[in-house]
Amino acid sequence: MAEKGQNELLKARDRTLSVFREEAERDWKGPFYFIQGADPQFGLMKAYSIGDCSSGGDEWEAELQLTRQAVEAINHLNPRPKFLVLCGDLIHGMPGTEWREAQIRDLRNVLKDLRSDIPLVFVSGNHDLGNTPTPETIRSYCQQWGDDYFSFWVGGVFFLVLNSQLYFDASQCSELKAAQDAWLEQQLAVAEKKQCRHAVVFQHIPFFVNEPEEDHNYFNLEKAVRHELMEKFCRAATMGSK
Repeated sequence: MAEKGQNELLKARDRTLSVFREEAERDWKGPFYFIQGADPQFGLMKAYSIGDCSSGGDEWEAELQLTRQAVEAINHLNPRPKFLVLCGDLIHGMPGTEWREAQIRDLRNVLKDLRSDIPLVFVSGNHDLGNTPTPETIRSYCQQWGDDYFSFWVGGVFFLVLNSQLYFDASQCSELKAAQDAWLEQQLAVAEKKQCRHAVVFQHIPFFVNEPEEDHNYFNLEKAVRHELMEKFCRAATMGSK
């Protein structure tokens, strides 16, 4: 179940968000909306401006101000969104780098100003886990932000949050990738059994940027991996529509 203590952010636990109870959210009751954001990446703007994205990033006041503005704007929306999802690269400092903990602290503090009735959904990115994640970096992320992959129902829609770094480079954590693969198969079976009409997948690295057959690069998943995943989703969609 998700946990949220006093002055704490909601965290996915046990592969779900308990704030959304399946028995109350599994059926469609009418239109709703959510807000998707990505890459608040505290520290990137300074690093990019000086051309040192690897070790720069000792300032993030601009990112702080932009995030404050976003939170304030979301707080005034009426009707309110069902949730706000942040799709990875929450901060810029890679695991083990200078300023990382300060960036995490400042982002968490500003996000605490979001209305309590607008849940936050966190998705892991490469700057959160490292380009080559390890069991240690994933464990640290989960302690800070909650589970790295999970599912939940909202308004009759099935949402899946995936750790895309496990599809990008799992060379240091093959067992964790295998666990996510098995979990995903189980989740797709659940969606089929419950005749899910709509499903949404959140992840940091897209399958592709422009078209499914594009070459592999830093900003997409390797062709064989993307094809395997897309086939899984298409097969689940076909079975669920029968």
